[in-house]
Amino acid sequence: MGVSGSGKTTVGAALAQRLRVPFADADDFHPEANIAKMSAGIPLDDADRAPWLRAIADWLVEHSESGGVASCSALKRSYRDVLTDAAPHAVYLHLHGDRDVLAARVAGRPGHFMPAALIDSQFATLEGLQPDEIGAVLDVAEPVDTLVDESLTVLSSLASKGVTQP
Repeated sequence: MGVSGSGKTTVGAALAQRLRVPFADADDFHPEANIAKMSAGIPLDDADRAPWLRAIADWLVEHSESGGVASCSALKRSYRDVLTDAAPHAVYLHLHGDRDVLAARVAGRPGHFMPAALIDSQFATLEGLQPDEIGAVLDVAEPVDTLVDESLTVLSSLASKGVTQP
């Protein structure tokens, strides 16, 4: 989870590859209306996100037995609750970083629908993980391989405590 440009797709795909499980990029679940809205520089509201979150939740349920990694901004607790209600063993790895660094990353992505102008709205919406949520915060300043290693350490630690992985 995290704002745009935090590396969710890159780290998520690498983590899924290391775990040998399927990967889903939440961007692929957006209806065309959401993509058009974001492309126009208009932030999504909760009503826009509702069907998108349900689609991601459905994917998590479909992969609850085999496991899987899904990248998703999951900026608000209420959004994560939709996912957790469907997949109670979901683990959130919050990729967090400096606003200016992430804005520069977004600005440098050719052909992506998310403009850098929406970074501030994402940071304003972002609600960090709460103590009762399963997960960890990772610093995006680290290289991808380090972030994947740290993610695996978190998952291993949770498993050793009896927390079932998705």
